[in-house]
Amino acid sequence: MTATVAAVAAGTVLTFAGAETSGAFAQESESASESTELTEEVMPVFVAKPVVQPIPAEDDLSDEPSTRSDSLAADEIPSATTLHALVSVTPTDGALSEELHCLAGAVYFESRGEPLTGQLAVAQVIINRSESRQFPASYCGVVHQRSQFSFVKNGRMPSIRQGSSAWQRAKAIARIAHQGMWESEADDSLYFHANYVRPSWSRSKQARARINTHIFYR
Repeated sequence: MTATVAAVAAGTVLTFAGAETSGAFAQESESASESTELTEEVMPVFVAKPVVQPIPAEDDLSDEPSTRSDSLAADEIPSATTLHALVSVTPTDGALSEELHCLAGAVYFESRGEPLTGQLAVAQVIINRSESRQFPASYCGVVHQRSQFSFVKNGRMPSIRQGSSAWQRAKAIARIAHQGMWESEADDSLYFHANYVRPSWSRSKQARARINTHIFYR
């Protein structure tokens, strides 16, 4: 069973990265971040106040997220009756494009401890944001927008455990979301936060989904 996934991305994020656990807190308007040679065991960083940064003009934005190298041919797209099965048969070998790496990295650091539906929802928010004129027009632009994702430090992602099963799953989820192989419960969400916080901006948004520790909003 395949379905079409929606599009765009997260809000200001409270990231909890433990060995195989992560969480996210998303606020409304912010921009890029900072990054050191951190590992999976990075402690959470909470951005208390929104930081507004103008979105660059379209001519200044990086390449569009959909590139030929990111997409499987129609006859290569796997079929499965569950998301778990689809993840298990989605190719994850080979190098990722920069855009797909940004998408997979955000899934890995923000939601690797979440169920697959929650990981897919995080990817969907990033895709949705990249397709909304309110945010940068690429996955990397969305992920690196200031103060959105606290795992990004000095414009860089921390080190990823390349051989971990969590990274393999994140790469599969990123490809599934990018190609719309499975419909996400996040639908058209542009924001999300952990269910153990109550940001003031959430009162003006419409909740789309609650998945494990995250609530997704439009």
